[in-house]
Amino acid sequence: MKVILLGTGDSPGTPVVGCHCKTCEDARKHGWERRRFSVLVQNGNKNIVIDTSPDLRSQLLLTGIDRVDAVIWTHCHYDHFSGFGDFYRVQRDVKVYTSSEVHEDIEKYIEFMKYKKIEVESYEPLELFGMEITLFDVNHPPLRRSHGVKIEYDGFRVVISGDTNKDISQRSITEIENPDLFIVEALAPETYRFRKHMNSSEALMLAKKIDAKKTVLTHLGHFFPPHTIGIKKYPLGRDLQVFSFGQDAELNEFI
Repeated sequence: MKVILLGTGDSPGTPVVGCHCKTCEDARKHGWERRRFSVLVQNGNKNIVIDTSPDLRSQLLLTGIDRVDAVIWTHCHYDHFSGFGDFYRVQRDVKVYTSSEVHEDIEKYIEFMKYKKIEVESYEPLELFGMEITLFDVNHPPLRRSHGVKIEYDGFRVVISGDTNKDISQRSITEIENPDLFIVEALAPETYRFRKHMNSSEALMLAKKIDAKKTVLTHLGHFFPPHTIGIKKYPLGRDLQVFSFGQDAELNEFI
């Protein structure tokens, strides 16, 4: 199994249009672009995309992915679903998994597109392409429902926090304990505070609470220092970072 970070940016991405801060200028000059958040999970020849970002076209082209076998949506924000149209015209009847509430919230924006809606209940495991996948509830106000994703394969556990603030239920905390890899959102460094997102300190405290073996911060805004500086202090993810799980598992590969 491979987990690939297709995009590690927040809703405007980095560099931000019209912004000339040090981080955005460094991203332009040195190619440290952060596309909008999306994760690709591969097992054998099957591809699952978790959140279809507005940058999905370039993300699929960069990774050489010709077919998406399933989509999982975590919540109804445009930077997490609006790229779905980038492949639906060439691939009909894509299976999309999420809760009934998230389906209802998203389909009114893309009702003209054809896809197979599959409703999933939180905390109920789903067998998909040899992996066990479980959605869990997180807190991303003002949305009525938002999810993280737990993936289990061959004794390994990967947890993706989804967009959330620090107020996650104990049931979800228990569900995601002891991951081998924790991909967790952190919009900005610890000096910032948000109502619906976590900062780096809150994300790392959550990682410690669930006893994550390896933690990678994602959904990153341009509030962080330029990547080569920020990575010295924070476990920042990078676009196209690859994590492999199996008998010969290797971490931190790059495409």
